[in-house]
Amino acid sequence: MKTSMWLLLTVTLFTPAVILAGSDKDHPVSEEKYGYFLDRNYKSARIPFELHSNLIILYAKINDTDSLRFILDTGVSSIIITDPYVLKANKLRLTRKVNLTGAGEGKSISAHVAIDNQLQMGRLRANHQNIVVLEDDFLHLSEYVGVPVHGIFGYEIFNNFVVTIDFSKKEIILMRPDRYKYKNSKGDRHPLIIEDTKPFTDAVTLFADGREHPIRVLIDTGAGHALLLNNTPKESFQLPQKVIRAQLGRGLNGVINGNLGRIDRLKLGRFEMDNIVASFPDSIAFGAKLRQGSARQGNIGCELLRRFKVTMNYQEGYMVLKPVRSRMREKFEHDMSGMEIRAEGQNFRSYIVNHIAADSPASKAGLAEGDQLLFIDDHAAADLNVSDIYKVLQRGDGKNVDLLVKRKGDIFFTQIKLRRMI
Repeated sequence: MKTSMWLLLTVTLFTPAVILAGSDKDHPVSEEKYGYFLDRNYKSARIPFELHSNLIILYAKINDTDSLRFILDTGVSSIIITDPYVLKANKLRLTRKVNLTGAGEGKSISAHVAIDNQLQMGRLRANHQNIVVLEDDFLHLSEYVGVPVHGIFGYEIFNNFVVTIDFSKKEIILMRPDRYKYKNSKGDRHPLIIEDTKPFTDAVTLFADGREHPIRVLIDTGAGHALLLNNTPKESFQLPQKVIRAQLGRGLNGVINGNLGRIDRLKLGRFEMDNIVASFPDSIAFGAKLRQGSARQGNIGCELLRRFKVTMNYQEGYMVLKPVRSRMREKFEHDMSGMEIRAEGQNFRSYIVNHIAADSPASKAGLAEGDQLLFIDDHAAADLNVSDIYKVLQRGDGKNVDLLVKRKGDIFFTQIKLRRMI
């Protein structure tokens, strides 16, 4: 996928149906219960999600709101409301103002802490929760994902349940830890290290630079890419011979720039994958803001994880990976146009060219920043989502893509001849 949002594409808003395993004979839970729990003491819950730009989008309610869209991100320790206008400010108990710092080339952003809130996601309940509410929608995640995104959450869900992410069925399965039993048939088990609320694994080995590199990586469901590598005092990665400059994604403090290239081979447990597209962020955007003393050398995101059925068991310190055979055979590809887009409009169905790489197929086709895409081949752009568009733009080396474009009131036709640039 082209987009690799971090914290790091049109559907109809709905309240997800939840299929439950359990018995009505279980005793109901008191409304005064604190923390995270499943309603009526159910043992497990299945909750559907949407996958946009390789990001897991779940529907949840905060207090008395309509259903909101949240990115499920293992790297986020708190519930963060990125779009503050979806909450009723006069109903929030704001206690203090905070400044948030993370990856990205911008400055820290301002937010408020709101105490004593309720979260509901299907049968999942969480009472008396503190949430972080940004002062403004600084991240503009909806423009990059292509659907409304209102917030991010992660750690507390993984910390309170054994969480299985089934990318094939597009559902997560929450199970009470005392009810989960590992069996070999569920996949291969690998140790997890939970550090600073984030899950790391040492089960990854890279084969690059003519060397074998055992590395520690963050398991990052809030990243749309396959692999990110950052230079550390413990490990320094040489850039591949062929790289391109790119906007790799967005962090809490803005744009993350760097290089994209390919790694010869990656081994995750006993499973090997070849010719991986990897991100190499600039240190000013990423490495310089890593927590001091961090031993991680990178992270793996959902472009790689979606090739498995993934179970995270924080309580017992392991994850389970079961490969999806058909997806294990899929190639790792990147955009072949040199064009980045953002979604605008009420339903995020208007697509604007955000950036054109120099000497790229899009540049040679005469496209420019600010152009609006009206038709892509035989399809109205408004009938496609962001993921659909990027799939077209990585269709294959030498393939042609026809575009009808609007520029400052004028409409013209052009054609992009795709080229594999890495």
